[in-house]
Amino acid sequence: MRAGVDRLLTRDPDGVGDLLRGRLGFLTNDLATTRDLEVSRVALHRAGLQVVRYLSPEHGLSGRAREGEHVAGGTDRTTGLPVVSLYGDHVRPDGTDLAGLDAVVVDLPDVGARFYTYVWTLSHVLEACAEHDVAVIVLDRPNPLGGSMEHVEGPVLDEDCHSLVGRWSMPLRHSLTIGELTRHWARTRGIDVDLRVVRVEGWERTTTALSTPTWPWVPPSPNMPSPTTALLYPGTCLVEGVNLSEGRSTAVPFRALGAPWIDGEDLADAFAALDLPGVRAVPYGFTPLVRDWAHQPCEGVLLHVTDVEAFRPVRTGVALLRTVALLHPGLLAETEQRGLQPGESDATPLERLFGRRGAFDAITGGAWDAPGALDVPGWQETTAEDLLYR
Repeated sequence: MRAGVDRLLTRDPDGVGDLLRGRLGFLTNDLATTRDLEVSRVALHRAGLQVVRYLSPEHGLSGRAREGEHVAGGTDRTTGLPVVSLYGDHVRPDGTDLAGLDAVVVDLPDVGARFYTYVWTLSHVLEACAEHDVAVIVLDRPNPLGGSMEHVEGPVLDEDCHSLVGRWSMPLRHSLTIGELTRHWARTRGIDVDLRVVRVEGWERTTTALSTPTWPWVPPSPNMPSPTTALLYPGTCLVEGVNLSEGRSTAVPFRALGAPWIDGEDLADAFAALDLPGVRAVPYGFTPLVRDWAHQPCEGVLLHVTDVEAFRPVRTGVALLRTVALLHPGLLAETEQRGLQPGESDATPLERLFGRRGAFDAITGGAWDAPGALDVPGWQETTAEDLLYR
């Protein structure tokens, strides 16, 4: 299996050679690597492409900044090239950022969840490039959660909750690659841009990072240490919208959740009684160093995926929040606004993550518990023209 960057470096794939002879911007970070684990931007520099400017998403060009931390632009120490941050005082490149470019090359790792910010940074770049007549070349990567349409989970985002964790209507677990998403947006949003996608070679929609031990996993952001974490993330990231710790700063971020007032054994027993497919929870104690309950001992559960094919992360995350609310009446609450980007909706953090107004009351009240409530039956037909892989 070879990602788009690997194919770009070995030949002229998918008809992009004409653009590669021009002046290029490169939207990427150091967590995007080749198959041989060379940082993509280093590999492109070594190959002699005329990259003249970097654009960086959340976590910065290095990929090391904390979640939500605004990052300043600057100069790359290795190449001496300027770096434009798209996670600081502006999220969309302007005419100065794109001046003199023939194309913007994009190589970003993704985890297949709607609220992962890299893809929404790309959406802003796509629109800005259309406005300034700059082409876009997306170096595609496999979706680590796989591309099976049977695994798609909603809800579909209500655009009244738009933010950099979701701008446009799409499911929470979408089963598309970053290249397919870009094609879908260009078509359905009427974005008139010269878009080229360098496809992945050797990837099938049923392939996941967990089912491919030889897939070199480089954490795409500081709290995404493993493919198991990525698979849980579409559900457990909802914890960021309430007053629980999602285990950031521990060895098991997004696998653990808890608070000082939770009884881990009671929560594990109540979760087991739900008999959700493909997942188990065991009592687990931890002390987070950041965000909710920082430096305070917490009790909760640690999640284990037992069947990748059967597991449904969003259903699991919703069930966990409702179970905590039932076990501890009045203690679970929504978190306050933090770190809004320019132009974002005034929806609460949980509403932006879940994609619906009134998310807290609906989830804790059981409105999303019914079988099939999170299904998105029309998504396959909606995206059929944009798919690149079987």
